[in-house]
Amino acid sequence: MIKREDFIFTVGYQGDTAIVNASAKKRFGRLKTRELAEKGFFKAAICSALYTSNDEELKQVMQIYNEQNEKTIDSIHNLKRIFGVSHVPEGIEKILLI
Repeated sequence: MIKREDFIFTVGYQGDTAIVNASAKKRFGRLKTRELAEKGFFKAAICSALYTSNDEELKQVMQIYNEQNEKTIDSIHNLKRIFGVSHVPEGIEKILLI
């Protein structure tokens, strides 16, 4: 299974390989979900909440997003759809740091 720090900063996939932003992972990979959202890393925060299967964290991310942005998001489903992430992928066997 892909590690949390790799998943939250994955920028794409190529087959069974996750392509990960190495500098963001190194600098922000240890931040908690709420801290990521507060810093504006909403996609990473959503991925962090999905990794731990924590719906409360997803609600927190949506709340923080709505507080920081003029256009609000009305549901967790739309939050995940807008940021293009819905689940932790299975079958990832390699990590490519870029």
